[in-house]
Amino acid sequence: MNHTIIIAEAGVNHNGSIETAKLLIDKAAEAGVDYIKFQTYKTENLVSKDAKKAEYQKANMGGEDSQFAMLKQLELSYSEQEELIAYCNSKGVAFFSTAFDDESIDFLAEKGLDMWKIPSGEITNFPYLRKIGRMGKKIMLSTGMCNIDDIKAAIDTLIRFGTRIENISILHCNTEYPTPMYDVNLSAMNEIRNIFHTEVGYSDHTMGIEVPIAAVAMGATIIEKHFTLDRNMSGPDHKASIEPDELKEMVKSIRNIEKAIGNGKKEVSESEKKNISIARKSIVAARNIKKGEIFTEENITVKRPGTGLSPMKWEELVGQKAIRDFNVEELIEL
Repeated sequence: MNHTIIIAEAGVNHNGSIETAKLLIDKAAEAGVDYIKFQTYKTENLVSKDAKKAEYQKANMGGEDSQFAMLKQLELSYSEQEELIAYCNSKGVAFFSTAFDDESIDFLAEKGLDMWKIPSGEITNFPYLRKIGRMGKKIMLSTGMCNIDDIKAAIDTLIRFGTRIENISILHCNTEYPTPMYDVNLSAMNEIRNIFHTEVGYSDHTMGIEVPIAAVAMGATIIEKHFTLDRNMSGPDHKASIEPDELKEMVKSIRNIEKAIGNGKKEVSESEKKNISIARKSIVAARNIKKGEIFTEENITVKRPGTGLSPMKWEELVGQKAIRDFNVEELIEL
């Protein structure tokens, strides 16, 4: 059975508080996810002081229009992230983070991350892709705001600098928070898979949990989903996140879908074998039939149970002689 990698995206939903971050780790561990993911950055290296907030960030936070001020407020120091790594280990859930600048890449590399996440906003950042590509590690490439040419250019860059194509997973994504259902376009996963021949996953920003579950049914091998302690908290991403109970339900549903996908072969399952004789029918006498009498369309019929001669033998039976007397509704024998 396939195992979908489920990443609970805490992102900056800790609001800059390490205690809140630890509570998010607790909830992610309880839900049974594979990874909890944060964001690692130095605001000074990430954004210019005059950069403006995105429209959804303005709507969710209000206040001044400075992206720099917002991100600085949400930044966790490297020492705080080291504390979170240790806390994750104590809770049995893997720590993961997206680096947004060179210094943060170096910090996470020192921590021995087993894979890297390239966020949608960095997919056109050549120096960033070059640095990640040179590491030769597994990569999840998020593709919000992208077309196929954007994805190809990023993959070509990663491969050029040392990453093998088999180590790249491509995450279909839409970066509107929350993503309206008419813009989800899950079918794009099929195009990505057919063109690049990689594993395909889905990074979700819709409300609710049904879309990531559907993505798994369509073959996504990685699911990333924003979650928060409370959607009513102040911050840029809370309103487009799910709460702990929803995260737990999403994980449970995805694990059920994994089982339901099966091996792809149409065959009789073990659980249904016992029902064959109950649900199917057999050829039986429509009336009393004497030994030597010819079986006709009029003196035989089909009824449950399916423990006798299959109705698929109908044409073979009609015209033959009865080998003995048969009472009405008795199973016919050849």
